[in-house]
Amino acid sequence: MGAGHAHRLYRHGHSPVHGLPPHTKLAATFAFVVVVVSTPREAMWAFGLYAALLALVAYAARVPAGFLLKRLLIEVPFVAFAVLMPFVAEGERVEVLGMSLSVSGLWGAWNVLAKGTLGVAASVLLASTTELRELLLGLQRLKLPPLLVQIASFMIRYGDVIADEMRRMRIARESRGFEAKGVRHWGVLAKSAGALFIRSYERGERVHLAMVSRGYAGSMPVIDEVTASRAQWSYALALPVAALVVCVLGWTL
Repeated sequence: MGAGHAHRLYRHGHSPVHGLPPHTKLAATFAFVVVVVSTPREAMWAFGLYAALLALVAYAARVPAGFLLKRLLIEVPFVAFAVLMPFVAEGERVEVLGMSLSVSGLWGAWNVLAKGTLGVAASVLLASTTELRELLLGLQRLKLPPLLVQIASFMIRYGDVIADEMRRMRIARESRGFEAKGVRHWGVLAKSAGALFIRSYERGERVHLAMVSRGYAGSMPVIDEVTASRAQWSYALALPVAALVVCVLGWTL
């Protein structure tokens, strides 16, 4: 899969969680999210236990709470949507602090906030303990369609290239005295976006021709064969299994 590619979410460490094979962590995270989504929203105590399980994982991975909370800000748009639900939903109403709110909207807001936050937190923990290259290898090991893995790989590798090209174009505009201050400057920005698209397309063609000339036939060679022992699978699946017990109790109690 080529050389490694660090990302801002990754936190370098040597914890037991960092050392797990990537495909075990991917499977565990997916299973945990499925269990959380399957939990009835009325079992509010269950979501507190899920949060405690994630806190234990963060402690084992040596991921600080501040690091985790800062990256949870990505879900702010979903929080805004959830806050609006009690005001716009229909059905039975209830008075809260002098405001008429929908009961179904309140439950819906809680459902989105609780399950969304837990899902994002699990994803952040996965990204904090697994490098992008390892994630791609894990997806490949889990038999994800090779074409999707290649698309994700190219997107990751050349995202920074395009971002750097945008930075150079911005510096070139500013060196010529350009400052976007209003609608009248949108034309210049639109032309820059068009030029960036053309350059990216041409770069993609050159990269593809270079790959074909080196023997590329639609699939990338596997350099590292990632395997996992039974003990590593047991360690990784401890989180979703514990969550499954909580989910079952949430449905039965």
